Amino acid sequence: MLYIFCIAVSMAMVQGWYKPHPGTRFQWQLEVDGDYPLDYSMHADMYDTDLWAVTSHDIAAIHAKGGKVICYFSAGSYDHNRPDAHLFHSSDIGNKMDGWDEKWIDIRSSNVKSIMQKRMDLAKSKHCDGIEPDNVDGHESGNANIGFSYHDQLVYNRWLADQAHARGLSIGLKNDAEQIKELHTSFDWALNEECHSNDGGRECLLYQPFLDDNKPVFNIEYVNSKHVSSDMKRKCTDHHPLGMSTQFKLWDVTAWVYNCPGQ
Repeated sequence: MLYIFCIAVSMAMVQGWYKPHPGTRFQWQLEVDGDYPLDYSMHADMYDTDLWAVTSHDIAAIHAKGGKVICYFSAGSYDHNRPDAHLFHSSDIGNKMDGWDEKWIDIRSSNVKSIMQKRMDLAKSKHCDGIEPDNVDGHESGNANIGFSYHDQLVYNRWLADQAHARGLSIGLKNDAEQIKELHTSFDWALNEECHSNDGGRECLLYQPFLDDNKPVFNIEYVNSKHVSSDMKRKCTDHHPLGMSTQFKLWDVTAWVYNCPGQ
């Protein structure tokens, strides 16, 4: 098994994987169903959407127009609505996530890692170009509280990046801003939610290492309606490292988007 994994790593290194650059036009749509089909008519280079909801037809259509597809899944939580929910052991599942109908999971579990490998295999089989693993910051105070440490989170997140690259998949670091100094070299891009609202906007500045590596940083700021006030638009420049891309989305992350001017 180790021999096969090493071959996979070698092949991925030779073939390479998708590495977006600052200025890449990003479209994020996680709400995909009968009421909200995936809209791939957007003026975007990189479409980030749900691993299970995206279809082979969607992916082929995006590839035909020269775009790339990033497939989203949670790497740090249990959701009973997911098709593979039955694979989790009761010992893998921890506290309920604040504000969500999901529960944190124990990232030290070998079974959890096996499930994440299967999810990455599914992304590869569907011809996704990369993955967006969510909830990779369970170590932070008030989150999982099930015994794993800052160091455990680093080990797990680096493991996710290595596993993605072994499959020829690009991978983005979702939030987890406090570990950027240790993780920016392992990940290909970053996706942040609401850094302008955290620590007076100074959280945005923590993403400079990605930009120094010539890797894009996509910042999402949420609005309650399809109207972005002039006050909200200040986030396009306030606490905004040169090269970061900011856009506004509704909380349910449908296709609607407002991109900051020039981005």
